[in-house]
Amino acid sequence: MLNKVFRIIVGSMVLLSVVLTVYVDAAFMWLTVFIGVNLLQSAFTKWCLLESILKKVGLRDEGESCCGVPSPATK
Repeated sequence: MLNKVFRIIVGSMVLLSVVLTVYVDAAFMWLTVFIGVNLLQSAFTKWCLLESILKKVGLRDEGESCCGVPSPATK
């Protein structure tokens, strides 16, 4: 569930930033850059602020990969 909600939020933020860039101001492109940089740093550091926030509000990783297949650690 955590993975699904994370992807929904990040995807929505990217789409929102593109729409705001096109229709409001080109400076909103920096939001897209921020999201991309955050995703890159989380790949290397294994830490993401959004994931930490989602865990604090009660969402838990159910041990599934992005495809809904149980991860090897939960078998």
